[in-house]
Amino acid sequence: MASNTLTSGEYIRHHLTNWTYGLHPEHGWSFAHTADEAREMGFYAIHVDSMFWSIALGVFFLWLFRKVAKVATSGIPGGLQNFAEWIVEFIETSVRGSFNGHNALVAPLAFTIFAWVFLMNLMDLVPVDWLPMAAQQVGAALGADPHHVYFKVVPTTDPNVTFGMALAVFWLMLFYSVKNKGAGGFLGELAFQPFGKWGMPVNLLLEGVSLISKPVSLALRLFGNMYAGETIFILIALMFSAGWAMGVFGGILQLGWAIFHILIITLQAFIFMTLTIVYMDMAHSEH
Repeated sequence: MASNTLTSGEYIRHHLTNWTYGLHPEHGWSFAHTADEAREMGFYAIHVDSMFWSIALGVFFLWLFRKVAKVATSGIPGGLQNFAEWIVEFIETSVRGSFNGHNALVAPLAFTIFAWVFLMNLMDLVPVDWLPMAAQQVGAALGADPHHVYFKVVPTTDPNVTFGMALAVFWLMLFYSVKNKGAGGFLGELAFQPFGKWGMPVNLLLEGVSLISKPVSLALRLFGNMYAGETIFILIALMFSAGWAMGVFGGILQLGWAIFHILIITLQAFIFMTLTIVYMDMAHSEH
């Protein structure tokens, strides 16, 4: 995208705005043409780009590992099978180290979360202008104003995505807590721990805050790290429009940040997976 057609603030705002579809108070059901219109659509608006990339990457993950499973051999494995087996063994080791219960869902859940979150995070290494520029060209060909075409490509920089995954994990944790301990046992842990029955009000406050903080921290940790990383890439990209010297310096910075960001991408996927395993272990454990 030619940042010289926009001010720095407009360029940053454009790259951090989702392609949004929703019910606008004045225009009815439509795509938002500005960030203000997207905001006015309210809570029930859909971020089309986040939905597209998260679903597409989930389908790619399923297709890839299904392909490996179909051609898996007990003989000398190929490179893709080696990679898949390494991932599976890594997940299995993580589950055995953090989960002490018996639930056949936990390992596939951890595997899916790690691979899916990693793939969504990996989109952060795509140069920030490539896909938004392609979207602008398509929009212009369809008669839209290119500056009103938004296309974010990193789903985990959208809090709707991270909270959606965190709430799914949270509801699984609640379901298995009640299933394994009974409603009375689960509520008893909230009411009588850690100070016994005489400290019930304090117990409920402490345990309630601890319970609610789990999905909030799970979602915000992933969102915050990925959003900050994407913002840094965008700020570095601004340097390319400030002359060749700043462009060369920006290229060096971008390469260095991309290499470092590989660690962040992997670490955030690992943390989300590990906390999911820990929360599921808590749901299967008695106080």
